[in-house]
This record gives sequence, structure tokens and C-alpha cells, in this order.
Amino acid sequence: MRKKTGTGIAAILLSAMLTGCAGAGQDTVYDDEITQSKKELSFAEQLAADSGDVELVVWGAEEDQEMLQQILSDFEEAYRGKATFHITCEIQSESACKDALMSGLEEGADLFAFADDQLTTLVAAGALEPIENQKQVRDENLEGAVEAASIGDTLYAWPLTADNGYFLYYDSRYITQEDAASLDRILEIAAEQNKKFTMDWSSGWYVYAFFGNTGMEVGLNEDGITNYCTWNQKGTTVSGADVAQAMLNIAASPGFFNTDDSGFLNGVRDGSVIAGVSGVWNAVAVEEAWGEGYAAASLPVYSCAGEQIQMASFSGYKMIGVNAYSDHHAWASLLAQWITSEENQNLRFQLRGQGPSNRKASQSAAVQDSPAIAALLDQSQYACLQRIGGNYWDPVTDFATTMANGNPDGKNLQELLDEMAEGIMAP
Repeated sequence: MRKKTGTGIAAILLSAMLTGCAGAGQDTVYDDEITQSKKELSFAEQLAADSGDVELVVWGAEEDQEMLQQILSDFEEAYRGKATFHITCEIQSESACKDALMSGLEEGADLFAFADDQLTTLVAAGALEPIENQKQVRDENLEGAVEAASIGDTLYAWPLTADNGYFLYYDSRYITQEDAASLDRILEIAAEQNKKFTMDWSSGWYVYAFFGNTGMEVGLNEDGITNYCTWNQKGTTVSGADVAQAMLNIAASPGFFNTDDSGFLNGVRDGSVIAGVSGVWNAVAVEEAWGEGYAAASLPVYSCAGEQIQMASFSGYKMIGVNAYSDHHAWASLLAQWITSEENQNLRFQLRGQGPSNRKASQSAAVQDSPAIAALLDQSQYACLQRIGGNYWDPVTDFATTMANGNPDGKNLQELLDEMAEGIMAP
């Protein structure tokens, strides 16, 4: 059983002992200098004192196991002689990490990869403490990734990836780069070619694209459970009814097809789909199907209330957390830094195609040459973190499905919007 350290560890310069052992790209110098209680050891002192058997359990996705074994082996080699390491890697989905930890924090892994929307719960449960090297992590990672790993101004985890979002895939044999900037033009070309542009309107994750840059808002209240929503607002330059009508216009196009991820891929493979909204997880399959036509870009603008509005998106990040109950908290923290370093984020991109959160890694030639990652990074300027309560999803699905079907019952759009907003904000 692990015991919570209760250290509130402050980041200071590591001793020369540790600095000299780091591999290339593994900068272990911590920048912050925070006053501590005399009873507390500095970070470097904790590492030096914990020089016996160090048992650590690391949770990661099944697909990452081989890569993680390589990273962990390199870590053990870099710090050989500083402790006797026994590091075990176990399979645990990032999306279900929170639930696994909540079943028993003290029995949970020392380190774990998780999705950013679980951060608030994990901090509230006492699973995470502020990380040691706050300034260094902020300086080294993309602003959005730092925000995702923070509550207020405090970082609680190490950013790992910046690739959980969506953008536009398009077949350049039909659609030019200029065409791809306009949804009207994409739909026009698709209809002319008897092809389709696809988007999943059964998911509120994607439907956010139409409301996100209109001045209307949705988000989580301070209670961390309920939502606020102004998607039904009226009397403004762009109203909720304007967005609803724009969606109806899109749905009426013969070039539009509302489908989920599997429908998008099926269409890409059989040639019926020449553009669609999806994420990096489909990059390999799309490239295999389209070959030289494979291209990607940020989301296009769409016509609404006489304006061209840039489609928005939800963004998502993965990160590494260190269990506050770890018996070897300092070593676990150093390992978290190692896993999320520039060098290992580059390795993760090379082996798994996952987009880096590290600034330098994200600017590498290899990443910039990846159409999907480059498109996602470009879309990030129009993206925001998904911070919403559970009552968001069903009302948005009901509303958007009605729009996709052309509002078959002819219901008043404002009434449909009011129903949706009421459902989103339900206690």
C-alpha cells in the first residue's frame, strides 16, 4: 500500500549527481525555488535519500506498451547506480484512468497517462499534487497543453500530447487548398462530383464547431457539475436560430452526409467521400485510401446570418500524472518528466504518430510534414478545452439530429434551441 507523501514538493536545482546522469534532451534542472518547511527535504535530497529499491508501476495504453518499455529502459540506464529500479508497465486506457484510480488510490499506479478532462476530479480526490518544475513545464509546452494540465495557475500534471481534436481531411484530387477553406465550396464540389462531405452530428463534440465562434457560450459552472449555455440567445448579430438555419442549409446540400467515424472511413475507402471532419487517429487509413490526394487543413468557414464564420473545435490533451500516494514520489516525478521530455515526445510521434505538446517537438520538420498534425495545430487557434458536464451530450445530439434530418416536423427553431439549452443546463 502506498502512503501519501504530503510533501507539496518544491522545485529547486537538482544536484550535480543527477544532472550528470541525464541523457540527451533529458534536462533535469528544475527552475523554481520555493521556501519549504525545515522538516521537508528538497527534491534532490529526496532522490538521494531514496537510493534503495524503487518500485514503480506505470499505467499506459495498450498500444503504447512497446514504446513505454523502451522509454523506461532508457530511464533506468540513465540513472543506473542512483537506485535499484523495479519498474512495471501495466495496460490502462487513458480514457478510463480516472475510474480505475477512484476505485482505490493507494493501490493505483505511481504514474499514469490520462485525458485532460479527468484532471479536476483527480485533483479534487487528492490523487494529484502540484508538480515540482512548474516554470520549466510552462516554458517547454504549448500554451493549450499547459492550460489543460492546470487548475487556476497551478500545474498538476506533465503534458504529453496535443492531438485530441478534429480538423478537415480532404482529397486534393477534387478539392484545392483554397477550396478547403470554405464549407460552401466543399459542398458544391462534392455535389457536382456526386460525392460527399461528412461530419458526425450525432456527437456534441463535433456540433460545438458551429457555435464556438459565434459569441454564444457553453461551459461548466463553478460547481463542476452543471453547465451554463447561451446557444439559444436571440437579438444578437448571430443568434442561435441563425446557427440552426445554417445547419439546416448544410444538411439540405446533396453533398452532405451525416455519419460517424466508421461511416467516414467507409466512404473514404469506397471513394464516395472526398472530405470530412475527423481526427489524427484516422490519418493512416485516410492516407492509404487517398494516396497522393491525401490532404488536411484546419476547419473551414461556413455561411451563417450573411457572414462567413470560422468553425471552432474542442481540443483535448493527454498528460502524465504522479500518484500523490506513491512511496517513491520524487522518482516517479522525475520519471514523468523523462516520459514527457522533448526527446521522448519526438519518439512517441515517430512510433505512434501522436502529436507533441512540447513546443520544440511540435515544431520539428517531421511533425510539420505530417498533414494531420499540422492541420490540428493550425486548428488549435480556434479550439477550446472541453470543460462541460454530463448533461451536455444528449440534448445536443437530439437537436443536431433534428437539424441533420431537415427538421422533419417543422418545429420552431427557437423552441428547439430553448429545449436544447434547458437540457444542457439541467441540474
